[in-house]
Amino acid sequence: MECYIVNRCFFVTGTDTDVGKTVVSCALLQAAADQGYQTAGYKPVASGSEQLTIGLRNSDAQLLRKNSSVKLNYHDVNPIVFAQATSPHIASQLTGEFIDWQIMHTGLNKLTQSANWIIVEGAGGWYTPLCAEHTLADWVIQQQLPVILTVGIKLGCINHAILTAQAIEQSGLLLAGWVANEIILPGQYQQDYLLTLQQRLSAPCLGVIPHLPNWQSHSIGKFVNLDNLL
Repeated sequence: MECYIVNRCFFVTGTDTDVGKTVVSCALLQAAADQGYQTAGYKPVASGSEQLTIGLRNSDAQLLRKNSSVKLNYHDVNPIVFAQATSPHIASQLTGEFIDWQIMHTGLNKLTQSANWIIVEGAGGWYTPLCAEHTLADWVIQQQLPVILTVGIKLGCINHAILTAQAIEQSGLLLAGWVANEIILPGQYQQDYLLTLQQRLSAPCLGVIPHLPNWQSHSIGKFVNLDNLL
């Protein structure tokens, strides 16, 4: 698969939607850029976007573009975009726009020409449907990308993380690591959640990103450690 001509290419998934995949993706991009890599963020499919005069724009994809060290145009980062804030397969049905895997693959391959550290951000969780027959996980398996799991730290995250990690590993892909994202203010049992996750997940913890309501104004690459990915 062409992606292997780059030094590193990872797929970032989450234990659920709204757990901070974009926060983690941007942190990884920042950390890699700090180590001298030419970085690029990629969100092949995005739903929930704003109609601007220049076209549909997804806020997550815009942030990936902003945090890429390689200069990219919007559609380099996000080739398939829907306005509807729902699962991609529903948005596809509503618009009549087929989600073409070849477009997704071609977009990823194009980034390998200019970047040597690529972060591919998913949509929703691991099994987000793209159509009636296939999920985003099926595409990731086809591309043979190692996976980084975003765990939104809150009550229930342990179960969600273990189930998602098992699904990734049973697919035959490498779970390269996981990142804890404090999506709410730390509560009484926060450290217990983190300790249990470290004990139960076989992949290394790459970092803990603290609760930062305005994280875009912070340098967050310092919260992740890439040593286990190099």
